[in-house]
Amino acid sequence: MEKESSKKVKPLWSDNGGEYVSNESKNFCAMKGIEWELTTPHNPQQNGMAERKSRSIVGVARKMLHDQGLPLHLWAEPCNTIVYVHNCSPH
Repeated sequence: MEKESSKKVKPLWSDNGGEYVSNESKNFCAMKGIEWELTTPHNPQQNGMAERKSRSIVGVARKMLHDQGLPLHLWAEPCNTIVYVHNCSPH
């Protein structure tokens, strides 16, 4: 990211979950000079920004499904679409 935008990467936060805590991840961050901070596992209060974003994504997905009269078990597709559009939009 830094090479593409010429902006320094902010500290990386993760919830100490197994998907991110690995020697490969630790080595990559150390090699790239990225500060990596871990929160307490199973404690969403420490990761408020991610929790709020997740809640917003799911809320919009439910509204999309409700507006189209679709069942809630299809929630994954609108969530993927919302995240894709957000990631492609300048912010």
